[in-house]
Order: sequence, then C-alpha cells, then structure tokens
Amino acid sequence: MQLRRLDWTIVLVPLFMTWGIDQITKIWAEHIRGIEFYGPLGFVLHHNHGAMLGLFSELPAVLRIVTLSTGGAFLIFSFGIIQYLLPIKSLLLRSGMSVLLGGILGNVTDRILYGYVVDFILLGSPDKSTPAFNLADALQWVGYAMIATALVRESEILWPADNSRKRMWVNIRFQLRYCFILTGIGLGFALIGGVFSYTFLRVTIIDLVGNNDKLLDHYLIPFIITFAIVSFAFAAVLFLVGRVLSSRIAGPLYAFEKFLDDLVDGRPRPLRLRAGDEFRHLESIAARLSQEVIENQLLKNQLSQAKIGQRSTGSDDELAKTADGAAELPSNVTPLKRP
Repeated sequence: MQLRRLDWTIVLVPLFMTWGIDQITKIWAEHIRGIEFYGPLGFVLHHNHGAMLGLFSELPAVLRIVTLSTGGAFLIFSFGIIQYLLPIKSLLLRSGMSVLLGGILGNVTDRILYGYVVDFILLGSPDKSTPAFNLADALQWVGYAMIATALVRESEILWPADNSRKRMWVNIRFQLRYCFILTGIGLGFALIGGVFSYTFLRVTIIDLVGNNDKLLDHYLIPFIITFAIVSFAFAAVLFLVGRVLSSRIAGPLYAFEKFLDDLVDGRPRPLRLRAGDEFRHLESIAARLSQEVIENQLLKNQLSQAKIGQRSTGSDDELAKTADGAAELPSNVTPLKRP
C-alpha cells in the first residue's frame, strides 16, 4: 500500500511528538523534591535502573544498558518492516504503532544518556499508590489501545472473508527456500557481529583488569545469552518477513495459474490480487485475455449460427427446385389426366 506524503506525516509525527513530550516532562521531573499529590495524581522523582517495573536489574550495568538499547533499535527495525508490509492504509493502526514506539524510545533514550529511566507519576493517594511511571509508559498504553481499536474496526479489510487465496503458503518449497535464505543471511551477519563484539569485550576486560576468570564470566556469559536471544528473535522476524514477501511473489503467480485454468475450462473471470502483491500487471493481462476469449467465443457463436442459417436456406432452395421440376414437364410428355 503506497502512502502519500501527507499520510506519512500523519503516521510519523506522533512518534516524534511522543518522544519529545516525554523528554520535556522528564527534564521538569528532575526538579521534584519529595512526594506531591494533587487529588489522585501524584509526583515523585524516581530513577529506575531496570526496565519496566525493574526488569533486567540483575544484569551488569553495562550489559543492561547495551541490551535494552539494542532492544530499542530492534523495535525500530521491526517498526519499519511492519509499516512496509502492512497491506492497508489504516492510519489509526500505523499511528498507534508510532505512539507505542515513541514511548519505548523515550525510555531507551534515558537509558543511553543516564543509565536509568526517570519515573515521576503516581496514581492513588499518599498512603496507597501505584509504582512510579512516566509519560512514555502511559502513552505506550494509548498506542496499544489505538492498535487494538484499529484491528477490531478494520478486521474485515485485514482479513477479508471472500479472499480467494485463503493461505499464505501457496508454494511451500519456493517459500521455505526463500525464508531460509533470508534468515541464513541475517544469522550470518549476526554471527559476524557476535564474534567481533565478544572478542572486543573480552580483550577490553583483560586489558583493563587482567585475566580474571570470575570477572570475565560475570560479563561474558550474560553477553552470550543476551546476544543469542536477540539473534534468534531477529532470525524469527526475518523468517516471518520472508514468509510475507515470498507470498507476495508466489501468490500472484498461483492466482494467475488458477485464472488460466478457469479460462481454459470456459469460465472467464476477473483476476483480483491482494493489496501489496507483486506483479500487479497480471491483472491487466488477465483482463485482456478474458476479453479476447469472450470476443472469440461470441464470434464463434455468430459463425455457428450463420452456418446453421446457410444450411437451412440451402434446404429450402432444393425443395423449391424439386417442386418447380415437378411442375415443368418436358414437351413430349403428356400429363396424366385423372377422371
């Protein structure tokens, strides 16, 4: 689905606005002293060194920052892929994804700059309140709500009931080969990056503190585990992307093959491809083929009717000639007189 420039503006502006508003409010929150409540809304300055609700807090500080920052970069990559692969316009769905990503990037920015996330919002009362969170966390839930609303409202467009191509796997052999090649390339680059990162990290630690096995295990084992998780998640995304892209290649060819089968069997029909499919020109080719078959069939029917008419006219002429021959006798033949 091709979006216009205005459509992309509507989709991307919420991302930057969410990120910008979150950063401005966090700068303001640094001046909060103590706990302040205004009705059910309270404010307190809290530096969260883990992820959401303190997750990943047990990792070494360096790996925690690197891991969560890498996760943010992975989400940016996934966001771009999904925006490209979405077959419908759906500005609500796309904008919801932008708001969600903007909130995530707001917290990732804190982690890159400070090593922690600034939380400052409370809900409840001074005696009993929610854990501290920030505007980015709240806006992420707004993004989730927008996405869920779009999926419910536009489900018929995303998954049409009258879709003639009911499945994604239309040429399994070709599509699996395509997916595995794409995934293999991604894992190959991940392996190269992993070897470089592991070697660089190990040499740096040894250069700074010496060959300390305990310290090396403290940093390198979590690094290997985290890198493996990120790599396999990246490979899974690539496999899914390959599935969609291969379907957009094999699907139109499969649909065109079925169209030709129906055309040969004397059942001309229009060819309708999915939004986002490749080889869109097959629709115009199919329309021309259908028109030519219909015209040829009409011409054939007209010729058949003309031949039948000619045969009928020829039979009438022969009967007339026979009657005329019976009426005109030769001069030397006397007609039989009946009493």
